[in-house]
Amino acid sequence: MKYYCIGIKGTGMSTLAQILSDLGNDVSGYDDQKDYKFTQVGLEKRNIPIYYDSSMKLDKDVIVTHSMAFKPDHKEIKRVKDLGLTIKKYNEIVGDIVDLFDTIGVSGTHGKTTTSSVIKHILENTVKCNYFIGAGDGYVDKNNKYFVIESDEFNKHFLAYHPKYAVITNIEKEHLECYSGIDDIRNTFEQFANQTKEFVVACGDNEEIRKINYKKKVIFYGFNENNDIVIKNMKLTNTGSNFDLYKNDKKYGSFTVPLYGKHMVLDVTASIIVCKNLGIEEEKINELLKTFHNAKRRFAEEKVGNTIIIDDYAHHPTEINATLEAAKQKYPDKKIVAVFKPNTYSRTKDFTNEFIEVLSKADKTFLTEIDSDREKQEDYPGVSSKMITDKIKNSEIISEDKMKRLLEYKDDVICFMSCASVSHLIENLKKELN
Repeated sequence: MKYYCIGIKGTGMSTLAQILSDLGNDVSGYDDQKDYKFTQVGLEKRNIPIYYDSSMKLDKDVIVTHSMAFKPDHKEIKRVKDLGLTIKKYNEIVGDIVDLFDTIGVSGTHGKTTTSSVIKHILENTVKCNYFIGAGDGYVDKNNKYFVIESDEFNKHFLAYHPKYAVITNIEKEHLECYSGIDDIRNTFEQFANQTKEFVVACGDNEEIRKINYKKKVIFYGFNENNDIVIKNMKLTNTGSNFDLYKNDKKYGSFTVPLYGKHMVLDVTASIIVCKNLGIEEEKINELLKTFHNAKRRFAEEKVGNTIIIDDYAHHPTEINATLEAAKQKYPDKKIVAVFKPNTYSRTKDFTNEFIEVLSKADKTFLTEIDSDREKQEDYPGVSSKMITDKIKNSEIISEDKMKRLLEYKDDVICFMSCASVSHLIENLKKELN
């Protein structure tokens, strides 16, 4: 079959395009963004063409799917509609793929990508697996039994999936532009959990997760003693994290992982439980955890001279807090500088106070202006990054071409955080450093 993916350089769409190609389909795509994105790596490897204009000739049998960032009045959306082509929702196509395998659906407000990546790393190096991870990673071999998929709650996308096994890492307020509140969010996760075929692995420390009425077997994990699998003896050092797991007061295993932060220990624990329940031996799991490298744009580090540059996908207050804590764990003797690029007006408005609280924890905070690809500024009058910097003592607005301002912190840790691309900001800083 032939597929045309509009918004192909988005993390999810890029991954879908790669998987469709691996399944033997003819895939091409369109994007507005000409700047190089990390999501292009897998596309280029598969020779999937990317168009930045309407020059791609589309046959009547082409199936079109598009990113939610592309509105109905976009020129390329209008073109495919005028051609009378079949347009299928992104998550519906993914749901069709999920049903082909024994799928592990990893959901949660935060931690989906890391948890999916750990499970994928363990299974890929033992029993083999396919995967669809939102960091731009996707691969399918029809002969593999298992399929690991990051299951996103945005616009209730994951309700198109009926996995054999599911993970819920946490439930918090997020995407309030498409949910009415926390009850709506929790109820949607409940529906996802109960359309799972075998069992659910869920973080029992999370209050909203505990409120779910589970109709399937559930395995709770976390630090609290009322969980089925309890994390104990955690040690966070500048080389990684060590911890023990207990089940019914008996040791379930001792593990070491080169990741930073309490949140990473929780994500790894969920991954261990899934893999042990699929028959992977503890010794092999531990061996593979020590060689795990986190997904793209998850605490990705680069050293330029004495400057530690961290590129992280963090865009929600909880995620920003986790990234800053991880940086402090690994670099306790350095100043931590936050450079945050807000991606939506709605999230900035909904979480202004929370952003102020967590970004205040950095030694110095910079924000760019809001850069949204799916919202218009005129729909959110008065909402800007200044709402945050005005309330943080040691903070300021920085423009994309003023990275020279960061040279004052060239001996410190600079954390670039956003769900939008910050690669050009980092490149501008590196030019100044060099």
